[in-house]
Amino acid sequence: MDRGLPYERAVLERARRSRDARFDGRFYLAVDSTGIYCRPICPAAPAALSRNVRYFATAAGAQEAGFRPCLRCRPESAPGTPAWSGTSAVVRRALRLIQDGALDEATVPQLAARLGLGARQLDRLFALHVGASPLALAQTRRLHFAKRLIDGSALPMTQVALAAGYSSLRRFNDALREAYGCSPRELRRQCPSNLPRAAVDEVSLTLAYRPPYDWSRLSAFLRLRAVPGVETFEDDAYLRVIRAGNGHAVIRVSPLAGRDALELRVRGAPAPALFPIAVAIRRMFDLAADPAQIARDLGADRQLSEWLRLRPGLRIPGAWDPFECAVRAVLGQQVSVAAARTLASRLVQRLGEPVDAAMPGLSRSFPTPQAVAAGDLDGLGVTGSRVAALRALARAVATGRMDFGSGSESLAAQLTTLGGFGAWSAQYIALRALAEPDAFPHGDLVLRRMAGGTAGPLTARELERRAESWRPWRGYAAIHLWCAAGEAQAR
Repeated sequence: MDRGLPYERAVLERARRSRDARFDGRFYLAVDSTGIYCRPICPAAPAALSRNVRYFATAAGAQEAGFRPCLRCRPESAPGTPAWSGTSAVVRRALRLIQDGALDEATVPQLAARLGLGARQLDRLFALHVGASPLALAQTRRLHFAKRLIDGSALPMTQVALAAGYSSLRRFNDALREAYGCSPRELRRQCPSNLPRAAVDEVSLTLAYRPPYDWSRLSAFLRLRAVPGVETFEDDAYLRVIRAGNGHAVIRVSPLAGRDALELRVRGAPAPALFPIAVAIRRMFDLAADPAQIARDLGADRQLSEWLRLRPGLRIPGAWDPFECAVRAVLGQQVSVAAARTLASRLVQRLGEPVDAAMPGLSRSFPTPQAVAAGDLDGLGVTGSRVAALRALARAVATGRMDFGSGSESLAAQLTTLGGFGAWSAQYIALRALAEPDAFPHGDLVLRRMAGGTAGPLTARELERRAESWRPWRGYAAIHLWCAAGEAQAR
């Protein structure tokens, strides 16, 4: 049995037979007699004889063992596997880099060197914590993304191959045929008719999550902070302009009625940009979270347990881009949300790139690091010290001295050397831009006040000590505290 599995075999057997959706994405099962692996919610799963069933923590583990994905339950559509949520920081960073495409061109030894360890050590860590090798994860990532594009878009197969990271159409055809037993075009013909399919000039992807999901509060958070020209809401859908390739694209994210999923529509993006866009959206809308696990762990705190009951499915509202998040963190220091939005709007109008014929309400992209480093920042209504911090940040990112993929601790150290960034800013950026579930700005006045309750605000040190019992979900505790404070103020 796979070492990364979260349960004993007897528990896995009961979960398989129940087809309970709460186990979807937590593990995968493969049937020796058919050579196929499935999600635990697959209609065929309970019928398999126990002696023929094998269990895996990830789809990549099943793929690596020689099993083919089920065309009925579509494993590529499962919510993100949480098997590594409690693993070491180096494994989490490696997983993030693989999801961002680090192994599309580089080798496993090169990835290991980037992480500061050897390739064999990296393989051992992945076998222990994830149940599959780094290379198997990268291959399964490409395979599953290709399948989702085949199902959800009208892209030609050459473009699907590019988007999924295959270096040639031949390798793409071979990989799909080996995994599914048929060609990519045959797979498209077999696609269920009820799946959403985008128009020719768009790509549509269905991004699953584990319920409950509090879309209303997350979208309200983003709506309040949306920068005019860059972001907007159309009914209940979030839209924004992004840079993609050498041009611009428009993304639209909205909940899918009757399904535990969001729909992502992308217009105007070149094929190689599609996977990074999907990864960024999953991070921004916190689709990998396991709300049941978070509620169990944080529910031991009496104060948090009440808020968890009132706001089930509350997620961390992420940011599209780490640089943009860092810029807005500087602009938002010691000012209201409305004032920070105004400052960001002025920056966009001055330094953002105009976008032709995007959509109503969308006219510019957020300024690049190069534009901020070289641009005129006088007269924006920002203090001199913050202007200096913005320039230092932009220059560090533009020259490659700032690495947002290095992890929260390294990020904090890098930001501190720039000046104008303290512990609060570093933790806030790690929380929203890097999706670090344990990031926690313990010096935040609102957090100190809400955690103290009627006894009065805690000191930063007192809050830090109390938050130790909230690990590794301190970020979710922070969101609940901020949300409770905002709703109390609105009453």
